[in-house]
Amino acid sequence: MDKKRVIVVCPGRGSYTRETLGYLAKYGKFRKDQINWMNKKRESEGLKSLSFLDLKPFQSKIHMTGENASTLIFACSISDFSFIDQKKYEIVSIIGNSMGWYTTLVLGNALSIEGGYELIHTMGSMMKNQTIGGQIIYPVVDDSWIGSKEKKNNILSQVKSAGCFISIELGGYIVIGGEQKSLDFLLKKLPKKEHYPFQLPYHAAFHTPLLKPISEKAFKLISPKNFKKPSVPIIDGKGNIWSPFSTDISSLYDYTLRDQVSDTFDFSKAMSVALKEFCPDKVLLLGPGNSLGGVIGQILINNKWNGIISKKYFSEQQKEDPFLLSLGLEDQRNLI
Repeated sequence: MDKKRVIVVCPGRGSYTRETLGYLAKYGKFRKDQINWMNKKRESEGLKSLSFLDLKPFQSKIHMTGENASTLIFACSISDFSFIDQKKYEIVSIIGNSMGWYTTLVLGNALSIEGGYELIHTMGSMMKNQTIGGQIIYPVVDDSWIGSKEKKNNILSQVKSAGCFISIELGGYIVIGGEQKSLDFLLKKLPKKEHYPFQLPYHAAFHTPLLKPISEKAFKLISPKNFKKPSVPIIDGKGNIWSPFSTDISSLYDYTLRDQVSDTFDFSKAMSVALKEFCPDKVLLLGPGNSLGGVIGQILINNKWNGIISKKYFSEQQKEDPFLLSLGLEDQRNLI
């Protein structure tokens, strides 16, 4: 039987929510030993274990802070990755959104589980005492998920005028990063659409120049010796492909701790490059949750991929023969 070619997508912050509580307890058996190791590591540092947090009643101030959310998401994603039957699927590329880049490094074997945990926990905890800036999310597509360059350019102009930055290009959304005063201005000025603009709770101004001090600190805490060439092509937040043969390890280390931290993360470009360069049969989105499901649909529409030209077409195809399979949705997980 021919293997189906798949791209694997790793979610970032904001994917572990009230709705995904208990995800590790339900699906974590695929990485039981590694999760136990992370639990013990956290407990030795005076932190609650991931398994404890996963079963504790959801509290935003606990479950959504960087020192807890980042490693919870990482543990869920690597567990889901182990659920994929590699006798049935050929993983041709791995990508991630924002913090999902760190998970990508681990699943692509550019970092060990231990090295990945160290990186994720270090970066997730660095602003434990004082968060630098924040992020708001805002849609740049219409109800059919079709974008307008004119509308987007107008919004980008307002973002720049407010002294803010584009943190993430996220399909039909932009994530805006900046100092809180500037974000407060945009929260009032940007035209209201449903509950947008919306400030992402417990998020710093990730992927903006405001985080350059965090980048500088990271170089002192994370060793380049942890990094190696990936065993499968991985795609970063600039759309660059890091391949098993041509990757320069020092450049990969430098990108991860420099540009990835303080420059725009273009998930839309990463996903588009993955589609065009690797032409997958399916896209597999790891859990927890399905927060990137609509975003990936919007990127497919923007590329007119497989004849998907609007939200309606995407929804119909997902019902009939889904191109995107989310492991965070039970009915789609059962199709894998």
